[in-house]
Amino acid sequence: MSMNVIEIDKIEKNYEVGTQIVRALQGVSTNIVRGDYVAIMGPSGSGKSTLMNIIGALDTPSAGSYVLNGTDVSHLTDDRLAEIRNREIGFVFQTFNLLHQYTALENVMLPLVYSGVPKAERIERAKEALDRVNLANRMTHKPNELSGGQRQRVAVARALINNPSIILADEPTGNLDSKTSIDIMRLFDNIHQAGNTIILVTHEEDIARHAHRIVRLRDGLIELDERNQQITKMN
Repeated sequence: MSMNVIEIDKIEKNYEVGTQIVRALQGVSTNIVRGDYVAIMGPSGSGKSTLMNIIGALDTPSAGSYVLNGTDVSHLTDDRLAEIRNREIGFVFQTFNLLHQYTALENVMLPLVYSGVPKAERIERAKEALDRVNLANRMTHKPNELSGGQRQRVAVARALINNPSIILADEPTGNLDSKTSIDIMRLFDNIHQAGNTIILVTHEEDIARHAHRIVRLRDGLIELDERNQQITKMN
């Protein structure tokens, strides 16, 4: 088995905007090894959101190849991409993306419903995931009964439920205050130490510093790809 959970080779992504062609990504190549913790950074228009959408199998490249956990997902149908997303990727979004009519437990169970897992097993695994993010005592609460930090913990538990190949977090502290942001990033640190591969998309330097590797994009190209020296010294 390859050490690389992600292999991206000469990825391009073009969009038509009126009569113009916007080249959002211009031949990006990079690999991410299993168990790494990577932050993707860049100013507005750098291509980081486009790259995140391709890594998350939410979009396909115009050219180049993307291999996720041994499967080339560059040009799959929407149905196959949906299968890959549910099995291989745990998403954590800035806006939490929880269903407000469901309890925390029911929200965490959702990916297992789509996977056809029996109800008793869904409940047990969702309880374990909520316990892992220190939220076992809030499993019957609905999102509007939880704080922002608690809602993000529910989202993290949901992301972990299928034991995905990667956790993909898009500005996960963007809607949180400073103290809660620190708590959530400490949670990500613990999840990484447990062996999970994390890809963090952020524009905040202090959030990116939690990652072990920082990839900086500019104008659709990788400008800098380096190990986090602070982390390296700590280890």
